[in-house]
Amino acid sequence: MPRPDLVIRTTEEADWQAVRALRLEMLRDTPLAYGETLATALDADEATWRARAARGTTPRQTSIVAIDGERWIGHMGGYIPDATSGPMLVGVYVAPEHRGDEAGVSRLLLDAVEQWAREFGGTLRLEVHEDNPRAIRFYEKLGFTRTGRSREYELAPGGLELEMIKPLQ
Repeated sequence: MPRPDLVIRTTEEADWQAVRALRLEMLRDTPLAYGETLATALDADEATWRARAARGTTPRQTSIVAIDGERWIGHMGGYIPDATSGPMLVGVYVAPEHRGDEAGVSRLLLDAVEQWAREFGGTLRLEVHEDNPRAIRFYEKLGFTRTGRSREYELAPGGLELEMIKPLQ
């Protein structure tokens, strides 16, 4: 259960060190989920991390975090891939000790991303690796359904990224 001092907000450039720490935590927890290796993230320079943190301040992408006291415990991001695509949910993570409470951190993060996404379309899409059943179940609980579309996962061990979609109200 989230503590009363839980904050949900967008990131900004000045958050780069906390964004980096959370991303490294995400990659250590579920390496298959992010389309980036831990080694690549560890090699990224300060300018790269500052740019990632600044995503929360740009109109066609967002980066939203959950902060419980001093601890950054969750993240969800969104972006518009191209002129013909609607909003896409990316970078989904909730620290293990905060998972499983649908009315908690994950719900609050998703609500914030959905609010942003409504400006760009009537649906929110995501891709999830076929070998990540926990994430698939999580997305289904939040109202996402599989579209039947997929693409190759570009990193080892390969496999497929399955597309899921959720109508926005």
